[in-house]
Amino acid sequence: MVVDRVEDEAFTVFVKEVEPRLRHALVAVFGQERGREATAEALAYGWEHWDRVGHMENPAGYLYRVGRSRGQRGRRPTFLAVPQEGSRTIPDVEPRLPMALRELSEKQRLAVVMVHAYGWPRHEVAAMLSLKVSTLDTHLHRGLAKLRTALGVQLHA
Repeated sequence: MVVDRVEDEAFTVFVKEVEPRLRHALVAVFGQERGREATAEALAYGWEHWDRVGHMENPAGYLYRVGRSRGQRGRRPTFLAVPQEGSRTIPDVEPRLPMALRELSEKQRLAVVMVHAYGWPRHEVAAMLSLKVSTLDTHLHRGLAKLRTALGVQLHA
């Protein structure tokens, strides 16, 4: 397939806009290493098929699904452990959080990580996942409830 200069520039602009969001979503699904690999594979697919993908209504959502299918290997996601004291930088994160996130369903984990860790607007996460905002809210609510239970957090009224 020969891609002309205009299509090349359109794909470059698309990647600059979409790659961080796509990577964040796929890392939330698969963990750091596999998520980055799935992002690269999805974008490579997008480049190879840009003549079709570039005209889709939701190309980012489509490439998210491509990354999901390319990254599937039947394993649970692997999230890096929180650094122990004495390391140079200790993030302000509950040390049990990576394991608790791993135990959520995929959609719950995506909803929680994309909205609360990455600060994405709910409507953008819903669009990326091809969900209604109300469905995303359900996954978000259930995921947060499971995390609170797993981490022993109680809400005060």
